[in-house]
Amino acid sequence: MEIDPVFYTDRSGRATSNPLLDQLPSYQSLLYRRKPSASTKRRSSSRTRLGSSGSGKWGLTTVTRHEEKQRSETLQRPVRELPKSMAEKRRDEARRVEQDRELSNWRQWRQSTRRNLRRLREDAQERLSSLKLWRGDIHLIEGMFGTGILSYFSFLRFLVMLNLVIFLLMFSFVMLPIIIAPYASGNATYNQADGNMCSSYPSSSRRGLVNFHEHITDLLSGGGFLERTYLFYGYYKVDGIHFPKFTYSLPLAYLLVTIAYLFLSLIWIVKRSATGFKRNLVQDEDRFQSFCNKIFAGWDFCITNENAARLKRSSLLYELKTDLEEERIKQKIADRTRKEKCRIYVIRLILNLFVIAVLAACFYSIYRATVFSQKAQMTKENFIVDLIYEYLPSIVITLANFVTPLLFSVIINYEDYSPAFEIRFTLMRCVFMRLTSIGVLLFSLWSQITQCKDEPCACGYNHMLYSCWETRVGQEMYKLTIFDFIIIAAVTIFVEFPRKLIVNHCNCGLAQWWGQQEFAIPQNVLEIVYGQTICWIGTFYCPLLPAICTIKYFFIFYIKKVSLINNCRPATRPFRASSSNFFFLAVLLIGLALACLPVTVSVAQINSSKACGPFVNYNTSWEVLPSTVSQLPTGIRTFLFAISSEAFAVSFFVITCLAMFYVIALAGAHKRVINQLREQLAMEGRDKRFLIQKLCQAQRLSAIRSPGPQSQSQPRSSSRSSSSYHTSFSNNYNEAVFLAHSPPDSSTHV
Repeated sequence: MEIDPVFYTDRSGRATSNPLLDQLPSYQSLLYRRKPSASTKRRSSSRTRLGSSGSGKWGLTTVTRHEEKQRSETLQRPVRELPKSMAEKRRDEARRVEQDRELSNWRQWRQSTRRNLRRLREDAQERLSSLKLWRGDIHLIEGMFGTGILSYFSFLRFLVMLNLVIFLLMFSFVMLPIIIAPYASGNATYNQADGNMCSSYPSSSRRGLVNFHEHITDLLSGGGFLERTYLFYGYYKVDGIHFPKFTYSLPLAYLLVTIAYLFLSLIWIVKRSATGFKRNLVQDEDRFQSFCNKIFAGWDFCITNENAARLKRSSLLYELKTDLEEERIKQKIADRTRKEKCRIYVIRLILNLFVIAVLAACFYSIYRATVFSQKAQMTKENFIVDLIYEYLPSIVITLANFVTPLLFSVIINYEDYSPAFEIRFTLMRCVFMRLTSIGVLLFSLWSQITQCKDEPCACGYNHMLYSCWETRVGQEMYKLTIFDFIIIAAVTIFVEFPRKLIVNHCNCGLAQWWGQQEFAIPQNVLEIVYGQTICWIGTFYCPLLPAICTIKYFFIFYIKKVSLINNCRPATRPFRASSSNFFFLAVLLIGLALACLPVTVSVAQINSSKACGPFVNYNTSWEVLPSTVSQLPTGIRTFLFAISSEAFAVSFFVITCLAMFYVIALAGAHKRVINQLREQLAMEGRDKRFLIQKLCQAQRLSAIRSPGPQSQSQPRSSSRSSSSYHTSFSNNYNEAVFLAHSPPDSSTHV
């Protein structure tokens, strides 16, 4: 009868106790969880062993299948990709050639075709990767400063590509039909003024002798000669373009492209952020895993610069200190008395009320500056004053965005949060300040647009102040974009560069305390997210704004690159999410949600201008969609009405909820399995530690009992162990096990 290689068996074939395995922590934990009664302990022990043996056989089969799968995948991989020496690769290549000769012609043709297609795909991927924008510059930045700062420039490249795609959408479906209409036998019908007061649109272009500085004012403000160009909404006063075989509806195209670029941005951002979200979720799940990752896998081997390597070392040290500080603060929070908790909550309440007051003051200042700027633009004084009036809202917003982060960083020190939460909370306050300031600006404009002296407005909007209010909103977004770029370039040239010169060439204590400018990744990301939010909002009112933002981010890339290499140094206290794009995309998603709100309100609620734009014949921009649907064939119209009905919406909501509940339940089951696997891994670690301890004890006992040469005792122990166990352990390990626990008699039952 064959003896089980792991468990003792009696003459009847039943499993008996193994004293060593009975002491394993995993088996003891299993007995503790089951807590069997004394009468059933023997049966459960036997069943457990038999089940374990069976599971071991099943696990062996699974491992065998896994090895076969890995072997087949290895055979399919090219020889040059295998992690082997050149001699082994030559032998593998010769073996594969011999195997191919034994195959039929059909199999040989299939394998050669598959191999050629794989090589073609790899070559195409290499060529496409070589065509990536700024590929060499990004590799240079990665080599000098690591992947943390690299993520910022990759994010900037993503925004360049996103804005380029949005511009191509607007150009292809809105501008190109108007451009090619005269050359393609197209007859464009324009929305003509009917002579009423709402359709009056006085020209703002300058007449007579124009000074040079007035052209500069027009270029910076979007007024004058730029107002009635392809740049702004008011130029597209086309109702339809009649080609020989079809009629192109420009209002419908304008609305659908607006919906398309917002939806495309959402899909693209969510797709890019999914990978980072899963990685963040896994890393934040276990604090011990975070420590292990930082200690054993935290070094960035892309760094080749000595200064960057020193900074990376200090940043890893800082992160470890931060983790330990967080653990200390958690323990401190757990040990707080009720009196201390009340004191901290009162301090936080007072400081948050102060923050709210600061935000309210900033928002009120933006509102008053916008109202004053709109009224002051009606009168012209001189070049400098007119330019200040034009850019007054942008100046106030920029000052607020500069002052409030400094104030928030001071306030957060008194709120007694953990270091990681301090950074996140401060950044969220800055995000709220930057993005909400745009909303306050738009609210200020709309309060001027929708309010008239004689209520209600005769045209649905204040046509006396804004003949084409969409163009005026587009001009404000245009000025914000231009001013944002001017500020970024000016800070680099007039602040960061002189600061570098002062620190390098001045040995005074104040200059050395001031230090070199740090490249703060989160703050730089907030700058470009702020600009991208303006782009999303302004594209409806200024169709060429995505092209302007593409050029703007193109120059910002080189400005930031030069500033990073020559003026700045990496932050010694990096933000935790700086090594991944998840934080950037999450903030960008917040900006997209904020951008959708004003665009939706202006499309669906505010009356469109009667003097300009493609929606002159409609009360609101949204009305073009139901008007077009009503002209479709009956079947398509019935289908569209059905999917937009309440019954379909309720059914779709119920199905979505069921799918969401299923996904939640599946995620919960996966999480439980992951927890069980983690417990199993931890238990296996304890088992290995226990076996190593027993091995050390047995070796010491073996050295005490048999002080003679090992060459004489080892064969005896090996022969003795081979008669009882057929294991893959070494002879020393078999001897150690038997010395620790001698095998029981085969007739003994536990």
